Amino acid sequence: MKKSKLPVIASVAAIFAFSLSGCQNNQTKPKPKTNNNIAVSYVLAAKNDTEKKTVKVPQKSTVMTGLKKAWKVDSNKGFITAIDGKKQNAKKKIYWTYTINGKYATKGANQQKVANKDKVKFTLAKMK
Repeated sequence: MKKSKLPVIASVAAIFAFSLSGCQNNQTKPKPKTNNNIAVSYVLAAKNDTEKKTVKVPQKSTVMTGLKKAWKVDSNKGFITAIDGKKQNAKKKIYWTYTINGKYATKGANQQKVANKDKVKFTLAKMK
């Protein structure tokens, strides 16, 4: 009498299936990167021209970072001399100044840090 190979094959298949279940991928999925960007509102006021932009910058950025992201900026030794082609004029005492959340800045734009939802306003005006 010949023995059937079917029970042996079924047993091997069952063992193989159980052994594969132990090989599942138990790695955790990488956490999505948290967005470290903040939104800062900028206003440029020069003569009768006003422009507004909201810029996303990394946390701990400076006023200058967002300004340069929004407009072309010329500076000399940390002082802003032109924004978007609008130049200061030292002979006429016309300079760029800025406020942050309605208060005049006490630091240069390349040193002043910004926070989420800050409002920065640059004004090109004659100084007295």
